[in-house]
Amino acid sequence: MTDPTIGNLRVNGATLHYEVRGRGPLLLLIPGGTGGAASFDGVVDDLAAAYTVATYDPRGMSRSTLDDPEAEQHVAEHADDAFRMLELLSPGAPARVFGASSGAIAALHLLTAHPERVERVVVHEPPVVEVLPDAAEHRVLIACVQETFRTQGLMPAMAVFAAGLKKDGDTTEPKAEVKLPPQAAARAEQTMANLPYFVGRIVPGFMSYAPDIHRLDALSGRLVLAVGQDSPGELSYRPAAFLAERLGTELLHFPGGHTGLTTHPAEFGELLHRAIRATRA
Repeated sequence: MTDPTIGNLRVNGATLHYEVRGRGPLLLLIPGGTGGAASFDGVVDDLAAAYTVATYDPRGMSRSTLDDPEAEQHVAEHADDAFRMLELLSPGAPARVFGASSGAIAALHLLTAHPERVERVVVHEPPVVEVLPDAAEHRVLIACVQETFRTQGLMPAMAVFAAGLKKDGDTTEPKAEVKLPPQAAARAEQTMANLPYFVGRIVPGFMSYAPDIHRLDALSGRLVLAVGQDSPGELSYRPAAFLAERLGTELLHFPGGHTGLTTHPAEFGELLHRAIRATRA
């Protein structure tokens, strides 16, 4: 794997760790969940053959520190962090952006807030459950996760969260665990370290976010909505599918499920390259 150029960017209330590889137009990768810049290890080298690829640890995750560790987290502020990255690394030139999961929510807000800075954005399974007709049910789930976390701790809260995300009516036993690539397996310790912050700050702050659908409609020519081919029926699939139908755009299917970036990095990276490169009317 190519050694990156590493830097730190001071933003409002935080210091962001970022990494840059390659040459060419800027491609900013925004990680989701408990992942940081390392979650893109399986795809950055291939993408860096065509782009200047930048990624970072979102504020509060891994090596990006918060001034106030107890601060509530808001999508607009995370999107502004991404905007500051664009200003630093691609001043004056629109960039391409990819976001996964909660990072996809930040990417959606970035597009609507700073469309002049975004040439094309691909969002993979953004859990913007507020767009769904049954949004009230998901507010109850988020509140239950938070109460379980407060009263019983991390792992019971994660169990409640996982149950709420599974396929509709799915009563089957979990599938055999997918063997992760060595790089991904090595990240497990950091992933666990990020979990309390993710459950306590990111889940409530991001899953209560409602995107501006009318604004997205006006900008839909720059937006690619994507899901995992193994995700139909899961909560993580539904918002992107809903938005694609609402906006009249194609829904792109990536290999694997919600974590296809980790489980199928080569195939995922290849499709991402094509999706980022393509142009639409």
